[in-house]
Parts: sequence; structure tokens; C-alpha cells
Amino acid sequence: MNLHLRRKAKRRLPKRERVPLYVPQLPETVWSADFMADALACSRRFRTFNVVDDFNREALHIEIDTSISSLRLVRVFEQLKQNHGLPQVLRTDNGPEFLGEAFVQWAKANGMAIQYIQPGKPNQNAYIERFNRTLREEVLDQHLFATLDDVREATWRWMIQYNEERPHDSLGDLTPAEYRQQAAGNSTFTVST
Repeated sequence: MNLHLRRKAKRRLPKRERVPLYVPQLPETVWSADFMADALACSRRFRTFNVVDDFNREALHIEIDTSISSLRLVRVFEQLKQNHGLPQVLRTDNGPEFLGEAFVQWAKANGMAIQYIQPGKPNQNAYIERFNRTLREEVLDQHLFATLDDVREATWRWMIQYNEERPHDSLGDLTPAEYRQQAAGNSTFTVST
């Protein structure tokens, strides 16, 4: 039949340098972001987009929908910018949403550097991977959800408990909210009147 179909060329990623995982000394210095996938009871797939502040392991936002594009990430980060400000660095994997022109240009225009991990090395983004495991075990695997609103409601309640009521060993048995307040109390900055 002589079907000569062109093969789509594989898009090559730029070389990613290995950067050691470090604990920021101030909030809004480094955030980590990642996606997770799951399904409703009717087998309809959905994704979660999770953002965590590496300083105090605080869950800043969990976006839940059937599809989350690069433009949607811009809207999420605009909302985070109003509520929290933006980090100096966002640590992510090499997903197409993070590589999308809309998101990359927006991040550059807002002074947020994107630090991509090396492909196939999720341990270079360990804070968000640990958070994802906790979210999966305590919310997504514990319930059978009928609608996306059910997922959003359960996740919102869990996020409040995770940030404000649950002590973390890595934070000296403080909650992320308490750890942030303690750091603000130890700050050497003064407020001008």
C-alpha cells in the first residue's frame, strides 16, 4: 500500500542540571509543584495540581479538574500571587504544562524562576513527592468520589487540617501554620510606621 507516514520528531528537553535539594530559610523562597491523577467512581479521570511551600511544607493550593492546561496554571498562580505572593523559585518536573509557552512567559514576566528537575529523578523534588503520597493515602485512596465537587470538598477540609492542626516531625512537631508564625516572630525585619 506504500503508506509513507511521517514520524513526529521527539521534542528534546534541554539538559537539566542536578541541583541539591535544600531547605529554604524563609517562606516564599522555593515552592514545589506537581500533578497527580485519579478517577471518580464512574471511571472519569481527573487530575490534581498541588503546590507546596518548601520552607514549612504548607499546602498552598490544590487545583482539581479533568484537565489542567498551561493557561490554567497561570490563573492558579495569579490567585496564589494575590494570597501569598510568589516564590523566587518554583521547582517542577518536565511536564508539558510547565513547559508551555504561556506559563513560562508568565513566570519570567513575574520574576519567578522555574527550576526543572532532571527527567526520571523525582527525588530531586522530594517535598512535593512526599506531600503527594500523603494526599493519596489520606484522601484519594480513602474515599470513592462521585463528583469533582466531592473531591474538592474533601481535599479542602484535609488541607486545612494538614496546614493548621497536624504537627510535622520535620518542623519540630509544629504545624506548618505555627512554623510560619514562629519564623515571622524570629524575623529581624522591622515594620516602618
